Amino acid sequence: MEESYASQYHELEENYWLFRGRRDIIYKLIKDYKRDTEILDIGCSIGALIGFLKGRGFKRLHGIDIDEKAIGICRQKGIIDIRVADAEKTGFKNQQFDIVIASDVLEHIKDEDKALLEWHRILKSGGKLIVFVPAFKFLWSKHDEVNLHYRRYSKSSLIEVLKKNGFGIERSSYWNFSLFLPACLVRISQRLLSGNRKSELPEVNLFLNKTLEYILKLENIFLLGGINLPVGISIFAIARKI
Repeated sequence: MEESYASQYHELEENYWLFRGRRDIIYKLIKDYKRDTEILDIGCSIGALIGFLKGRGFKRLHGIDIDEKAIGICRQKGIIDIRVADAEKTGFKNQQFDIVIASDVLEHIKDEDKALLEWHRILKSGGKLIVFVPAFKFLWSKHDEVNLHYRRYSKSSLIEVLKKNGFGIERSSYWNFSLFLPACLVRISQRLLSGNRKSELPEVNLFLNKTLEYILKLENIFLLGGINLPVGISIFAIARKI
């Protein structure tokens, strides 16, 4: 992503409603795993997810990111098992991890097959990949351009590329359903008005931030109850190495 936007991203990542909601569902998806499960966070940024999982007892947490500044912030926070590395060439040994997490990473990578084959390689047999990606090509906006995205996905296109690269699908759903309609309206209006707004992570007051976080966490409860959502701003999948 562009450097100016990366700085904003880093400032908001710890407490912003969107990231807190996503960390909530990731944790709940893996909360029943043993605390010595070996986990890799690809695109770990400033280590917010690693710190969150560590605070809930997970011990063997690793992270990689291509952003040297982000990795530097991780080290300042005392996160040790992290390093600068490319998602397409992680440098880890074969079958090292039980779980690989990639939140909003795959869309940044031109050769998605190469990345997925690498993640498949470093997962243990039967290991799990948890992946989040942005949904729907028609939601493409300046936000995607600033983030240097190559694509947005449909649920079927995500499932197809995961299966193509050796994964079986255990679960997939759209996510952030609650704000899907508002997001559509905003992006349509931006096109009509030829707007050039670049950031779609506007700062919000504490009350609104908590309200939006609560809405996402409520949605997470439905998802964890087995309900798949028909649309959303993002898509997640739980894929098993086969």
